[in-house]
Amino acid sequence: MDRIIQITSGQGPLECQWVVAKVLKIFLEEAKNSNIAYEMIHREIGDENLTLKSATLLLKGKEVNEFLESWLGSICWTGKSTFRKLHKRSNWFIGIFEMEGLEKTEFHEKDIQFKTCRSQGSGGQNVNKVNTAVRATYSKTGQSVFVQDSRSQLENKKLSIIRLKEKVLDLHMEKLGKQMQETWNNHLQVQRGNPVRSFTGTDFRKMNADLSFKKKRSVLKNELKNDRDELN
Repeated sequence: MDRIIQITSGQGPLECQWVVAKVLKIFLEEAKNSNIAYEMIHREIGDENLTLKSATLLLKGKEVNEFLESWLGSICWTGKSTFRKLHKRSNWFIGIFEMEGLEKTEFHEKDIQFKTCRSQGSGGQNVNKVNTAVRATYSKTGQSVFVQDSRSQLENKKLSIIRLKEKVLDLHMEKLGKQMQETWNNHLQVQRGNPVRSFTGTDFRKMNADLSFKKKRSVLKNELKNDRDELN
């Protein structure tokens, strides 16, 4: 099952942007160890080097739902500001939220419908005499392009595929941008209290019990084994 999630600093200060970058690294390491495939869809660079305002990822895997159980929600980092040494605040919060109702768009040439026609306007002896122009329509979105750059129908067809793909992906990115903005608006104030994970120090040591999916799965397996032993 595919899931799209966003790791965001909300309206948090620069320290929260730094935490986003740190948490993203740990998140990806755990995803890899849990056999969860991921793809970075979008990253918004923070205001300083090595910081991120947000990161949006596509996750794939049979066990992705269980993996996200210990990640979705607010994340707390406890430590002194790495940018303002004298700042009194010590708890910094970011959020990890799911972006629902949006699927990753994939472009397939088999979904293109081609129609040839005569070129329009001046441009050589083949214009208005031979069907060299190409109109390509992507059946899944209804978008189309008209190409008559070349006197060769084959070349125009190749160009139409390239331009149509760009048009389809531009539409997807526009929808993604709107969805990310909605998610951002919904979580401008990252929920504080009862964080699903807590870290401390610049090396990001875990403060709470290990609730990772890999650990939980191991515990469940041991419990099941013990139950079987008792029955035998």
